Amino acid sequence: MTTVAVLSMKGGVGKSTVVLGLASAAWERGLRTLVIDLDPQANASMALDITDPTFTTSDVLADSRPGVAADAVVPSGWGDTVMVIPAERSLEHRNVAEGRNSTLPKSYDLVLIDCPPSLGELTRNALSTADRAIVVTEPTHFALHGATEALEAIDVIAASSNPGLRASCVVVNRFRPDDREHRLNADRLATEHGDLVYDPPIPDCAGIPQSQRAVSPIHSWNSPGSREVSELMDDLLDTLLPPPRPEPRMPHMSLRRYLT
Repeated sequence: MTTVAVLSMKGGVGKSTVVLGLASAAWERGLRTLVIDLDPQANASMALDITDPTFTTSDVLADSRPGVAADAVVPSGWGDTVMVIPAERSLEHRNVAEGRNSTLPKSYDLVLIDCPPSLGELTRNALSTADRAIVVTEPTHFALHGATEALEAIDVIAASSNPGLRASCVVVNRFRPDDREHRLNADRLATEHGDLVYDPPIPDCAGIPQSQRAVSPIHSWNSPGSREVSELMDDLLDTLLPPPRPEPRMPHMSLRRYLT
């Protein structure tokens, strides 16, 4: 099971869009996927057709008994391969010790944690649980500064409480190639962080909010822009998942055995 925390230091940069894009890529492959929504705005939960949950991540964090997280899992509107532990507004006031939500259900190929847009306790808790971390940013000046802070936070958690954690990449979202400021900021980010910056950036695409409003995976949305985004999410998912195991080789059988 691969657990990925998706974070940003600034709201409105499309962090939940990346979570949903990865979930969509996993959905397309039939992977068993769990989305854990830790963002009080609950955008990922709503896009997965969870609007009035009985139990949420706030309830899970309030109760440390084994099995509570599994009890809060509900099917998404995308089908039974994508499951959700949804969020609610009360998460804004939830304080929890680092590592409290580390007991996750183990019956999934991929777990995606949608963090709140800050470096508060909920985000630190997610990082203490995850194997990989993705930082999402827009190609704007203030958002890029937040991306650097997020990478520093990942390093701190890896050094202090989760040595298995590593930053997988920085995803530049809502990129407009005809915008000079976007190009300059994307170049600056690449200069500062090198290969950590996922290339190419995710374009500003009308199909993304349209598919979210329709409670549909981006991979099922038929437009040129959405197909481009789907391919980028496929490639991004490939960087997160372990390589497939090689097929077992049949033992070498000598012909001499059958001729003598």
